[in-house]
Amino acid sequence: MTTVRIALANIRYPSSPDESVALARRAIAQAAHEGAAVVCFPECYVPGYRFPDKPVPPPDESFLERAWTEIASAAQAANIAVALGTERIVEGAPRITVLVINRDGMRAGFQDKMQLDPSEDHFYSVGSERQIFEVDALRFGIVICHEGWRYPETVRWAARRGAHVVFHPHYGEAEPGSYRPATFAHEQNSFHEKAVLCRAAENSVYFASVNCAGEGSPTTSAVANPDGTVLAWQPYGVEGLLIADIDTAQATGYLASRCRFPDESVEALSALRP
Repeated sequence: MTTVRIALANIRYPSSPDESVALARRAIAQAAHEGAAVVCFPECYVPGYRFPDKPVPPPDESFLERAWTEIASAAQAANIAVALGTERIVEGAPRITVLVINRDGMRAGFQDKMQLDPSEDHFYSVGSERQIFEVDALRFGIVICHEGWRYPETVRWAARRGAHVVFHPHYGEAEPGSYRPATFAHEQNSFHEKAVLCRAAENSVYFASVNCAGEGSPTTSAVANPDGTVLAWQPYGVEGLLIADIDTAQATGYLASRCRFPDESVEALSALRP
């Protein structure tokens, strides 16, 4: 058995791009103190997810480069890998992405979001490639928000390539007058949290979903076991790190490996875009 500790940064939505960096650095130090090998942040945490009611400044490539450098330095100092929800500019347009930083502060690469929610079409462009990452004994993939909730093929792609866990950075906030959940995956909750359990069970891998801490949020951060049961979840609206220990031997990818009919090539996944 090989156990790897992961951390999900279930922290508040930043009030500014500068605060996003400061809060990320603090979470990195805390996760390392807890013994985590890797910490994952919510969708577009730096500089902040672009939403109609969020005052996020226009995309700034210079700011992003400085932010990534600061966060990489924090990762190196703490000796922890980071999966940073962020954005990047490609051919003049911003993409939703995750920057993976190794323990030594070196950039391992980006995982761009390949399947946008229709509400994001105005703000972001789509990516076109998928990657697998490794830290210590842990092999992992990344799917971002909408593409993980609604497109099982994205998770299966990573599982069939040996991922022990698939990280799922997302962003969701409460709407006025909406139902306020209190228990993870309760029958009255939205479908999203049951999707977390399904993505794990149908692929025999861990699935780790991370959101910002927000009052009344429809989803919270959680980790599902490869059999589709809940390993850990963060109380709704409570800011902090969700810590979970991953037994890599349990993440066999068995059910994903038996799926013969879907075409999970990058080209086929790209074709899922509307």
